[in-house]
Order: sequence, then structure tokens, then C-alpha cells
Amino acid sequence: MFGYILRRLISGVLVLLVVSVAVFALFFYGPADPAIAYCPETRCTPQRLDNIRTSLGLDRPAAEQYGEYMKGIVAGNDFQAGAITIKCPAPCLGVSFKLRVNVTDYLMERFPATLSIAVGGAVLFLLIGVSSGIYAARRRGTLADRAIVGASLVIFAVPYYLFALLAYLLLISQWGIFPESGYFPLFTDGPVAWAKGLLLAWLVIGLTSATQYARFSRGSMIESLNEDYVRTARSKGLSERRVTMRHALRAAVVPVVTIFGLEFATLLAGTVFTERIFDIQGIGLTALNAINTRDLPVISATVLIAAAFIVIANLFVDIIYSVIDPRVRLT
Repeated sequence: MFGYILRRLISGVLVLLVVSVAVFALFFYGPADPAIAYCPETRCTPQRLDNIRTSLGLDRPAAEQYGEYMKGIVAGNDFQAGAITIKCPAPCLGVSFKLRVNVTDYLMERFPATLSIAVGGAVLFLLIGVSSGIYAARRRGTLADRAIVGASLVIFAVPYYLFALLAYLLLISQWGIFPESGYFPLFTDGPVAWAKGLLLAWLVIGLTSATQYARFSRGSMIESLNEDYVRTARSKGLSERRVTMRHALRAAVVPVVTIFGLEFATLLAGTVFTERIFDIQGIGLTALNAINTRDLPVISATVLIAAAFIVIANLFVDIIYSVIDPRVRLT
């Protein structure tokens, strides 16, 4: 087990290195000049553009800038912004071109909002999706089964951004059923304000994501209920509830773990549409704004964080496999 985890960690670090190189390459060799985003159109002379490139450090070779970036991650770095020196301890993800702040601290301030969205949404779509999938599997072919499958297909067919936008416009702006959305820190504004500001975002994520969990859980549970060991458990006189929850569910939940691990990592990496529509200042909205202003340090940091979450999620999913399913062995 230890050797497997070590190999996966090494491969994960290599993946992050490739991702960081790709981001830098796309940024520096792409068609757009980052300095133009900071040059006023009415006064953007070639001389002023060169001065902006120099102030941002874009006049240096890309390889040199990438080396400085990697050095900051490992050992930290100091950045000069005019007469101000910005201290950036490791892991340093650079200093924002636009805001001239430590990117690591800047993103960590916004991470609790994204984490709150991810955890609340995940709890809802797991509860709704898995429970409805199990319920449909146990009543296969009935009206309840067809209703659950049909409803999940209808909701899944609606684009997420449209579903979220309609929910915001109707339930908040027009009818006022839900309170105004936003992120209110849990430990400063209290749990009530925190939950009220995120409630509709949680419901939108929970309902839209629950559809695939319902279908996966249903199909996997139907397959498990037809296995020999389940029939053996029934023949011993065990109750149907115990057969379902103790024997069939353990095998049925394995594919659900896969999609949950990757989806939760994606949510942690930034729920762009959710944060934009519900005006929640998380990592996803920060990344979107950074793309609009061509803020390379913030873009690179958000991409690396997203890749890190995916790598870690894959590792945890594989480890959980070996715990849930005795047939899986990590070597």
C-alpha cells in the first residue's frame, strides 16, 4: 500500500509540473499580449506598453519566469512592486499582476466560499441521488421507478447554467422565495446567515448532480441484488432491508465513489457558473476574472489547485476502493 501511494504521489507531482508548463506556454505564446489588459486604450503608446511589460516582469524570457515561479512554490520568493517589497513564503504562487497581492493568500481567502458550496452541494446530491437510486432499484419496473428515472433524465437534459440562472431569477429576484444569495463567513456572521446565503446554490447543485447518482445507484444496485451472495443472504432468512443495506449496497456503492471523488474535486476547484450566477466570491469566480484580465499568476494558481484536487481525489478513490471492495488490492 505504501509503495502504491508513493508512486501515485510522484506521478501526481509530474502531472502538476506538466500542467504548470502548459499554462505558461499557452499564456506566453498565445495570440494575446497580457500587458494590453493594463494599458488604457486612449493612452496606450508603444513606450507605455513596454513600461507595463517591464513592471510586470513580462520582458524577461519565459523560461526565467517559469523558474522563478517554481522556486517560489518550493522556497518562497520576494517580489518588488514599485517601492514595496511583497513577501511570499512557500508555497508561493506568485503575485497578482492586477492587485499586487500574494496569490496564495488571495486564493485562500476565497477558498472557504468554494469549500462551503462544494460540501453543501455534495451532501445534498449524495442523499438525494443515492437514496432515490436505491429506492428505484428495489421497486424496479413500478411507477415509482419510472418516475424517478424520467425525472432524472429531464433535469439532466437541462444545461446547468440555465437551470441555475432560472432558479436565481425566479426564486430570488422575482418571487423572493429564497433570501439574497452570497457568502457570509461561518465563524464571523454565524451559521444561519452562512446557510441562508448558500441555500439556493446548494439546492441547484444538489438537484442537478443527483440525477446521475440516481441512475448510477439504480443500475449498480439492480446488478448487486441479482448476485449469488445476495440470493444466499435472502435464503438465510435475512430481512430485505438488511440484505439491501448490508450486502448489496457495499458492492453497489463502488462506482458511485468514483464519480463522487472526481465531482467533489471539480467542485473544490471552482464552481464557475454557480459563483458567477449567485455572486459568491470563490475560486471559480476569481479564475474567471483573472482570465478576463490576463492575470497569469492567478490563472496558473487556480489551474494548479484544480489539477491538485483531481490528483488527490483519484488517489483517495483508489484507497477507498480497497476498503469497500475486498476484491480490490493495491500493489
